[in-house]
Amino acid sequence: MRNHRFHAVFLLAALIGALLSGCSAGAGTQGIDTPEEPLVILEWTGYEVTEYPQFFEPFSEKYGDQLNKVVSVSVFGDDAEAFSKVQSGFDADIIHPCSSWWGLYVDAGLVQPIDTSRLASWDEIPEVLQKQGEFNGQQYFVPWDWYYEALLVRSDLVPEMPTSWADLWDPQYAGHVSLWDNGEVSFAAAAMAFGLDPWNLTDEEDEFLKQKLIEIKPNLITYWLDYTQAIDLSASGDAWVVASAWQDTYSALADEGYDVTYVEPEEGYLAGVCGYGIGSESTNLDLAYEFLSAAIDKQSMANFSNEYWYGASNAAAAELIDPEAAELLRLNDLDFVLANTEFYQPLTAERRDKLSDMWNEIKAAP
Repeated sequence: MRNHRFHAVFLLAALIGALLSGCSAGAGTQGIDTPEEPLVILEWTGYEVTEYPQFFEPFSEKYGDQLNKVVSVSVFGDDAEAFSKVQSGFDADIIHPCSSWWGLYVDAGLVQPIDTSRLASWDEIPEVLQKQGEFNGQQYFVPWDWYYEALLVRSDLVPEMPTSWADLWDPQYAGHVSLWDNGEVSFAAAAMAFGLDPWNLTDEEDEFLKQKLIEIKPNLITYWLDYTQAIDLSASGDAWVVASAWQDTYSALADEGYDVTYVEPEEGYLAGVCGYGIGSESTNLDLAYEFLSAAIDKQSMANFSNEYWYGASNAAAAELIDPEAAELLRLNDLDFVLANTEFYQPLTAERRDKLSDMWNEIKAAP
């Protein structure tokens, strides 16, 4: 299996080499100027343009060694942290939340409408993804990446391979299951396991799932908090099954030679779409649109998919994605994904607060 971490280093080395070569020949610096103000980007850890320039190739190629002057990147670890930061007054030009949070940004007036006519490659994003970022007839978010949540299994350790979200409750995995420490995600996974609609739960169904998430505790070794902990739990063998794991967790472990399987539950994948919005107070719009156009460039998106095995919103990137990853995860088959996947839906602030309260009660229960 291709080592995707090496692949990313190779791309970066090639990019740097091209830049140095261009400068020595008097080319490559044409049109490069330093904007009066840096573009302030609120970004997921592991996606920073300064660390992963190949994900935003036209932008990073243009600005080269001035990139650290052109952008200022602040990172976050989850959507709750990002939303709280913006809500508290952090003035970001570009924000990268996931779709179940987009409505909250729009309702709170934290993002401004996007003029899609200023985005190169916009027409290469399928309408079904474009529509996820549309509210009240206006486009507020540019879909960029989509991801699965599934079962990451240490194939060499489990007595029997799980096939279902419901198998997380199977006693044969006692002490070796890890759930994500996230109420929204865990309630959705539990709803899938027990045949309920994750996005339309009654009070009685909420209580039923709450009790099921308490009943699962004998099977848990711990709740995982972030990508690195999910990897470590699986690599150590402490967790035989990591629930709601992302593709990048699987690819990282597979690259290291661990005997892992990324299981599509028989009830279907859970999945989310993430993307970029422009902060409501941003006036650095020329640079913002330049960045967004670079982000959805098909080569940029293919570089991203080849690194993390996530789906690219730009359908034209499919031809450039590693065939092994594309076949395994159907990254080049959006019709399959839409037919076999439950995508997260926007949540109201009230629903999110209720899920948070129930999750805290679940974790506090003996």
